[in-house]
Amino acid sequence: MLRGIAEYEREHGAWLVFLDDMAQAETDPEWLLGHSWDGVISRHTSPMLAQACVERGIPLVDLNDSPAFAGVSKIRPANASIGRLGADHLLSAGFRSFAFSGFRNEGWARERRAGFTEALAQAGQSCVVHEVEYPGGLSPDWDQRQQAVLAEWLSQLSKPTAVMACNDLRALQVLAAANSLSLRVPEEIAVLGANNDSVRCELANPSLSSVATNPAQAGRQAAELLAQFMAGHRVPAAVDIRIEPAGVVGRCSTDAIAIADKGVAAAIVYIRAHACDGINVDQVLRHVAMSRAQIEKKFRKYLGRSPQKEIRRVQIHRIGQLLAETDLPLKRIAEMVGFDYMEYMSTVFKGATGYAPGAYRRLHRPIGVRPARTAA
Repeated sequence: MLRGIAEYEREHGAWLVFLDDMAQAETDPEWLLGHSWDGVISRHTSPMLAQACVERGIPLVDLNDSPAFAGVSKIRPANASIGRLGADHLLSAGFRSFAFSGFRNEGWARERRAGFTEALAQAGQSCVVHEVEYPGGLSPDWDQRQQAVLAEWLSQLSKPTAVMACNDLRALQVLAAANSLSLRVPEEIAVLGANNDSVRCELANPSLSSVATNPAQAGRQAAELLAQFMAGHRVPAAVDIRIEPAGVVGRCSTDAIAIADKGVAAAIVYIRAHACDGINVDQVLRHVAMSRAQIEKKFRKYLGRSPQKEIRRVQIHRIGQLLAETDLPLKRIAEMVGFDYMEYMSTVFKGATGYAPGAYRRLHRPIGVRPARTAA
């Protein structure tokens, strides 16, 4: 979020910014508001802070994913979309048994569950839901109790099952419970988190796949909205803006192809290995010895899309990785993912993600960090 705010500020003129690293304003808004601020962006907005800003006429943009405060504008994740992306990712792996683990007393978790189950229902699939009361913070005792609760639940699920958790911390608890039962991940239990806390996800064993929110875009939108408030532009007194997720970051916890049809599974493995070599459907057919009619019918049955769309999906995912993780020029990226022309690649990528490659790269690159250049 800070990256998005900094990008907006850098492009539109310098602000005098105070960063409340100690979160003192959360419990003592008088301390913060004793200064003459023109506006406030808050990640951990308390009722006291919201009320104090409203009473003083100080514009406040709330970035906390909680119920809105009266008169306060809010920017938060599109949680239903996060759930839908999670469902699409697990459906793409061929799973046909699904579960969701969340917190029944958190609105954002319920929205993610709703998006997940609705997307599965549209694909003709059902979902087992497991929800508990979230105490508002993690503690060693609560975490240990949850491992036992989740282990009992996982033991009752059919295998293989793909589980989406409401966030990464819950997904890590699911992984720990699966490990306590000696369940193989992802072969017996695939696990998908949300928020893409990359350090936690990479440290997990196996590494945790996660739906990536778009905090940089949220920060940028917050800065833009606050700038409008401070400039006195005509905007609604309070808005509630939802930020679409950036995509799914696939890691080992969902890296499985749970499809009983060996021909389709072999085709998917071949596509994922060679999509960026510029292959076409005819080459896939030669590899698996199926007719075009057969492979089209079976792909739509198991994945809900054609072989050509699966090839394109793998290419788009790889383009996103290269944009976010390297500083390679677009021409080189086009060559690496099987496009003859950079311009066509850019058009296809924008059509699939809604972002031009340059904009996507800016949104996913940490400020002050220069990505490594990949060897040609």
